[in-house]
Amino acid sequence: MKKYNFNAGPSMLPREVIENTAKQILDFNGSGLSLMEISHRAKDFQPVVDEAVTLIKELLDIPEGYSVIFLGGGASLQFMQIPANFLIKKAAYLNTGTWAKKALKEAKLFGETVEVASSADANYSFIPKDYQIPADADYFHFTTNNTIYGTEIRKDPDSPVPLIADMSSDIMSRPVDVSKYTAIYAGAQKNMAMAGVTVIIVKDSELGKAPRPLPTMIDYRTHVEKGSMFNTPPVVPIYSLLETMRWVKAQGGVAEMDRRARERAEIVYGEIDRNKLFKGTAAVEDRSLMNLCFVMNEEYAELEKPFLDFATGRGMVGIKGHRSVGGFRASCYNAQTLEGVNALVQAMKDFEAEH
Repeated sequence: MKKYNFNAGPSMLPREVIENTAKQILDFNGSGLSLMEISHRAKDFQPVVDEAVTLIKELLDIPEGYSVIFLGGGASLQFMQIPANFLIKKAAYLNTGTWAKKALKEAKLFGETVEVASSADANYSFIPKDYQIPADADYFHFTTNNTIYGTEIRKDPDSPVPLIADMSSDIMSRPVDVSKYTAIYAGAQKNMAMAGVTVIIVKDSELGKAPRPLPTMIDYRTHVEKGSMFNTPPVVPIYSLLETMRWVKAQGGVAEMDRRARERAEIVYGEIDRNKLFKGTAAVEDRSLMNLCFVMNEEYAELEKPFLDFATGRGMVGIKGHRSVGGFRASCYNAQTLEGVNALVQAMKDFEAEH
């Protein structure tokens, strides 16, 4: 039976990325050594890092004056590292979900924070709209896509202060005006690579202003100056990132990824709204194109597990919703195919016909 991967993360990668990475794991560049066992100082590996950085800058149209670095620790480490490096007097945060809340918690350790708005009272089912960003804030932090709750901000906000964003689950799925940002960070295990590497884009002129001594590993300047080679980087995840960036470029870049995301979402949300058994959980205007969340309508609540079993029997993997929302979650990152979303929709239609 063919499997359709809707896991929220780590998530599916393009098949050719997996195959090409696997080949290098067996024999890296004809060296007779595995990619897993080469030195990160090997002459053949530096070009991997260099090309990955070049492609990220090209695909996101990153202007001069920004550096791209690869670190470990995931976005969770960045929740602390961002304020350590950039919070001088005050930082503003938009609370739109679990990860945004965790980022705010860490920032409070480094100085004054302002929660400009929150949708927590509505179980994060929408993105707050009417809020004021303090003009004296050092930065405004927001999470672009909320994987658990299925909401997303797909445009760069207008802000009186520089932006910082956690783009872990929708980076490379749409164009971004990087010039508005002091920093962008993303755990790579959604749209960019296998798990194990975090991508950080930082504005060079904003580094070194923190009013506190920084441990060497926490200071972004350490990694910018050493080209992500200060300590041993996650070699295999970086290589898989390179292969994914090659794939994105070959497919037509982020504009094409954006088009595909909209096409997939239109198909799935169209069925959610049509089908009498299901309903969406997020405000329509804020629906994520990456994580499409839905539940059974109240009168059919008893059919939740039967549908999960039914869809699983059709090859759907990872569609169970997060416990905070329940129901179902179809994660449709860049590598998701029309075949996959159409198979899910057909399962929804067939289940409706049976009930």
